[in-house]
Amino acid sequence: MNELTKAFKAAFPHTLPVLTGFIFLGIAYGVLMNSRGYGVGWTVLFSLMAFAGSAQYPAITFLTSVFNPLSALLLSLMINARHLFYGVSMLEKYKSTGKFKPYLIFGLCDETFSIISTTNSPEGVNRNWFWFFITLLNHSYWVIGSALGGLIGYMISFNTKGLDFVLTALFVAIFVGQWEKKNNRKSATIGVVCSIICLSIFGQNNFIIPSMIAILAVLTIFQNKLSEEGIR
Repeated sequence: MNELTKAFKAAFPHTLPVLTGFIFLGIAYGVLMNSRGYGVGWTVLFSLMAFAGSAQYPAITFLTSVFNPLSALLLSLMINARHLFYGVSMLEKYKSTGKFKPYLIFGLCDETFSIISTTNSPEGVNRNWFWFFITLLNHSYWVIGSALGGLIGYMISFNTKGLDFVLTALFVAIFVGQWEKKNNRKSATIGVVCSIICLSIFGQNNFIIPSMIAILAVLTIFQNKLSEEGIR
């Protein structure tokens, strides 16, 4: 078995929960794009090049109204600001990834971050190819789901109300999986407590960024202690 095949087989099982979520979300997105007059080709191209599901939904509004670059920039920054923290926390991991680094950075979505930050490559599997295939598979699921949605929307009328709950369900499934897998759950507990406190203070529409800052601050303050306990 060559190096690439081993890495692909090791990476694929970790992406199965993402496969389910991204296919459903991608279908909903493709149907919505079709309802606004954009064909499968535009939907696939947008998903392939942007790969920012939570920002692609509101982006449909920008595509179908008078273009306001400042508004688009601020909204995209607000929705995806959490990726700044993802990037900072992955600096050490991605430091020696060489030719893989540009694509690993581009494809660092929420789900890919969740998997790579908590999963090590199996013994005998090339780490860089392992991370590459996790990123590539998750990216592919989103593009394939979008294409399916575009085709379904072209053929039949479809009510997408409520489908975006799939994203929340996906995060819950990943979190529960990691919770059961880890013996020491202090880092997860820190994340939950910080999020609840920020939710109670800032409300459901504004708590994500403060939560990220609080989690980063607490983890930084207790970095040495957590490292000694083997959490990071």
